[in-house]
Amino acid sequence: MEADPKTKSSFSPHRRWRIGCDLLVRTAAVLAVVVMANYLGAQLFHRFYLSAQTSVHLSLRTISVLHSLTNRVTVTLYYDKDDDMFPTVKELLEAYRDVNPQISLRVVDYTRDAGEAEKLKAKYGLFQSPAYPNGPPQKNLIIFDCGGRFKVVPGAALAQYTLELVNPKDREFRKKPEAFLGEEWFTAALLAITNPKPFKAYYVQGEGEPALDDSSDTGYVKFASVLRENYIDVEPLRLTGASPVPADCDLLIIAGARMAFSPDQLRQIDQYLSQGGRLLALFDYWSLQRPSGLGDLLARYGVNVGRDVVRDPNSPLSYCVIVSSFSQHPVVNPLMNLALQMVMPRPIGRTTSASGPADAPKVQEIAFSGPDSVLAGARGAPPRAYPLIAAVEQPNAVKGVAPARDAPRLVVAGDAFFLDNQMIAAGANRDFLGYAVNWLLDRPALLKGIGPRPVTEYRLVMTRTQQNDIRWLLLAALPGAVLLLGGLVWLVRRK
Repeated sequence: MEADPKTKSSFSPHRRWRIGCDLLVRTAAVLAVVVMANYLGAQLFHRFYLSAQTSVHLSLRTISVLHSLTNRVTVTLYYDKDDDMFPTVKELLEAYRDVNPQISLRVVDYTRDAGEAEKLKAKYGLFQSPAYPNGPPQKNLIIFDCGGRFKVVPGAALAQYTLELVNPKDREFRKKPEAFLGEEWFTAALLAITNPKPFKAYYVQGEGEPALDDSSDTGYVKFASVLRENYIDVEPLRLTGASPVPADCDLLIIAGARMAFSPDQLRQIDQYLSQGGRLLALFDYWSLQRPSGLGDLLARYGVNVGRDVVRDPNSPLSYCVIVSSFSQHPVVNPLMNLALQMVMPRPIGRTTSASGPADAPKVQEIAFSGPDSVLAGARGAPPRAYPLIAAVEQPNAVKGVAPARDAPRLVVAGDAFFLDNQMIAAGANRDFLGYAVNWLLDRPALLKGIGPRPVTEYRLVMTRTQQNDIRWLLLAALPGAVLLLGGLVWLVRRK
């Protein structure tokens, strides 16, 4: 029986149109779902991570700064994408952008896009700026720009490295990253470009204080660095003659003075405080033998600087006192689960005199030694906790009204060594300095700390035999298995 030549085709025009319309509708539906998912993601997206090693958790201080940011900020990554630190830097900046959409991020790889790199050089004058007398770094820069005000952060400063011996036979070393400092630099850069003028601090020198440019263990280079990270310019100051403290002084710092101040110098400090000055005063055990006279001045503000040294038998080192007991105060509230490490501190507390008038400065003891502590020069005295840091503030005359501008603020600590180059990284010492200066300058949004992030490396160690096995697995076994599977499929389809 012959087939009917007029038999209708399985794919008639009508059926083809129906299949086409169905495909079109399905495609439109899928696109609509994708668009809606993207819209909801943009509105409600919160970043999550499958690995704790890749997560970025911004500090409370950075989040406060980002929430207060209202100006448009452009961040340009002038970076080699093949650099080991590039993914970490980019991930952190994306976390900043997720918190505040006012921050936009662009990447310019100077190794692949020479044209854009030249435009950036011309726009920001990167290699002609007087700010770089020896020339800025030639690569890996992060540029923060807010309406023409810009700050350049060098990529080389974003990590702390140590030398690791990788080949003992040939004495071969490599730079191993230990801590990532990106958040400290980036938040400081945002403060710098979004504030018209930095605060000004003066650091008193000339009476035996550690120098701001001294990079030895007992120097204060890192101390000055923390101030600049908090957008505070700091300069040394010598109190000579009858000249008053400079009028642009927002914060006066006296750390570890070992010589007596003259009556004129003490009068200048007292005059500065009486006009609403802010003072960070740090004592140490050396000044027991040579009193500076500053303790007598502070007694008029209700602060008693003890003439002895506190020791804690429970501390791992005889000369250290671990401070983990704090009262409720903005300077130390973020330290409640942390600890300071102080070196032979002097007790700092309230004076025992009778209460003064209602408008007298309020002294609060905010950090204490352990309950088994004793005074080195008071043998036989029962052990107890001693106050080591005090904060002084003018109380409000009227409830709900901010203190007047001429109300002084002071933070007094019984140790200056715990903030030197050797000790500032111990415990929460570095964070305490940031909290103290920001409270003194009345910047509550910055009373949270940013510490270095540890860098964790994972290394896979294999023998030469294991390396050969992996090489053959990747180059022969896996491709061969794919080819074999493809051949089997071809044979089956052929049959």
